[in-house]
Amino acid sequence: MESDGAYTRERLAPGARAFVAQQVARCAELGIEAGGLDISHLAIRTATWREYVRARDAIEAYSTSNLENVWNGRPISKLVLAEPIEVADGIGIPLIELIPPFHQRVYRMGLEHVGFVVGPEHGAFIDRHREVLTGQQFQSRFCAPVYRLFDDYTHVKFYEASLGDVCRMEGAAFDGFVHADWDPVDPDAGPYEIGCD
Repeated sequence: MESDGAYTRERLAPGARAFVAQQVARCAELGIEAGGLDISHLAIRTATWREYVRARDAIEAYSTSNLENVWNGRPISKLVLAEPIEVADGIGIPLIELIPPFHQRVYRMGLEHVGFVVGPEHGAFIDRHREVLTGQQFQSRFCAPVYRLFDDYTHVKFYEASLGDVCRMEGAAFDGFVHADWDPVDPDAGPYEIGCD
């Protein structure tokens, strides 16, 4: 996903559909029925800051707004798509979470995780699937997704509310395009890399 055209909607959509289908099938093997759940977002990780900016510019061309804030020492952009990328009948990806380096551990570059919305049954979902889940993140009082890490370093994450709704509950607004005032020391510095889509 490093060429200039890799992040256009036309190029991204088929890969996104295949990625979601793969992750849903993997969940089914674990006894988790993710196929009927709404999708919170699709996460894409870039290997360098320069690639992040190129991807952000391309995705913004078919988005209505973004929210870019600094998290774990670098900006992360949440981009609201003008039209969701349909992955199944009635189910679409409404938001893309774009994540540049730096990383605390090894991550998959490219299509890295898909977030699913479980809703108010989130607690019961955790109890029911605890044995096949890898862990839980405690990001804020509104956001504590559980996740499963697969052998190829991709994830699935399960949220009570979508990432977009979490941002709104935390007081953020998706209003046009705003970029964080942040510059890397080296725009070509990259993380440990496992594969690339």
